[in-house]
Amino acid sequence: MSSGSTGEGSHDFARVRRIVKTDEFSSVFRLRPTQKSAHFVLYTCPNNLPHARLGVVAAKRFAPRAVTRNTIKRITRELFRTTGLPAIDCVVRLSRPVNSKDGPATTAKLKAELRVELTRLFSAQARIGRPTALPSAPPPPA
Repeated sequence: MSSGSTGEGSHDFARVRRIVKTDEFSSVFRLRPTQKSAHFVLYTCPNNLPHARLGVVAAKRFAPRAVTRNTIKRITRELFRTTGLPAIDCVVRLSRPVNSKDGPATTAKLKAELRVELTRLFSAQARIGRPTALPSAPPPPA
């Protein structure tokens, strides 16, 4: 791949875009959660890189089957790649059970619900990171 594969707007998920080390996760977890949804908690902190990075934590106690955990990770990575995020480290943590061992591991309904939740979380971060007009200028009168 060319050196442009890690540039702004890239849709890859190369290793440089992942949070993999325990201390990297810990440094993001030390901060307060940025946002919460029905099943997820999103932690973020600015990084000094030219791109955002992602870490996903899907505990076995909230998603007992590997198929479910892998689905959650796959959907999270896909939405992370396609949302233009500023230079931040994001850790998405599953915080509530998504299903039980007796039902199906994943369903179209579950995938759709997770996708909506994660889209909201990432979209809010993308909006926050966008540069605004001159910060010192007062807003125009209504």
